[in-house]
Amino acid sequence: MEHGMKDRLQNVQLGKVQQFRNVSVYPLFLEAGAVVDHLVLREAIEQDLVVIREVDEGGHVPELVVVNNADKPLLILDGEELFGAKQNRVLNTTVLLRKKTATIIPVSCTEQGRWRYESKTFKDSGYIMSPRIRGVKNRSVQESLYRSGDYRSDQGAVWSGIQEQAVNASVQSPTGAMRDIHEARKADVGDYERHFPCLDAQKGILVAIGGNVVGMDMVSNGGSYAMLHGKLVKSYLMDAILQEAEPSKPMDQAKARLFIDDIAECRVDRYKSVGHGWDIRFEGRRLFGSALEYRKGLVHLAAFAANGVVQRNDGGGMAGFSSRAAYRRSNH
Repeated sequence: MEHGMKDRLQNVQLGKVQQFRNVSVYPLFLEAGAVVDHLVLREAIEQDLVVIREVDEGGHVPELVVVNNADKPLLILDGEELFGAKQNRVLNTTVLLRKKTATIIPVSCTEQGRWRYESKTFKDSGYIMSPRIRGVKNRSVQESLYRSGDYRSDQGAVWSGIQEQAVNASVQSPTGAMRDIHEARKADVGDYERHFPCLDAQKGILVAIGGNVVGMDMVSNGGSYAMLHGKLVKSYLMDAILQEAEPSKPMDQAKARLFIDDIAECRVDRYKSVGHGWDIRFEGRRLFGSALEYRKGLVHLAAFAANGVVQRNDGGGMAGFSSRAAYRRSNH
């Protein structure tokens, strides 16, 4: 990975591990200041500064329109869910939308059984897609970018992930809605959540389940991170409560540090973001993920462990790392 990214990751500091049952969370701290002052989805909606709607009356599943009426850019994270309009969606990638503009954003459906209006505009669902499904979506978006430059996901793989999660959670949703799963298991997640509070100046989390790192998220604006912390923690905890893992000891800090250091060794591809900045995609043998870069600084970074995250190939089977890497070598 480019030298500038490596330097920024070296400046990430790990706080004291927070542990409960099978989950270890390392709070992340970053010495560098915020790249830009921006709003997050929750506050923009609460202040009536954003309107999110279908692209037209008929709607188009993989796209929505966001009208940012604020005097600041608006940050919406990869995996943040919007509910309402014709069906619930999640963001396919993190976006930093320009102030006073309307932007078409790439999304995936998280409610397979509904295509009718419940409201004209979208609200904040209050949830972020859990890392297992988010990783599948993230990887399929990467492959779409490699092939065509489009931020498209494998919608079938996303639906399959949600269906599998519903079965594991023993939840039946009349419309196959991801949000229904999270709502049904809210109390179980809450039993865990109180053990992972947001600390002063915290800017991210690195999470292990059953002693193995599953991923991390980091936002350079500390105030914005504080508003996103609860959502992010709950997304990771959803996967934790569905794993039948025995209580584990706190994961060693060296293992957490190694995960962060591995990001710096990944191959990188850069794409123009939908809004401000550059969408950075990285992949190695042990992890993969994405970051939003603006003004040569990181706005948001998300990384996922490669083990356990699989993606369908064009023939309907499963594509492993070696086949994806071979595809990229032959097409770049």
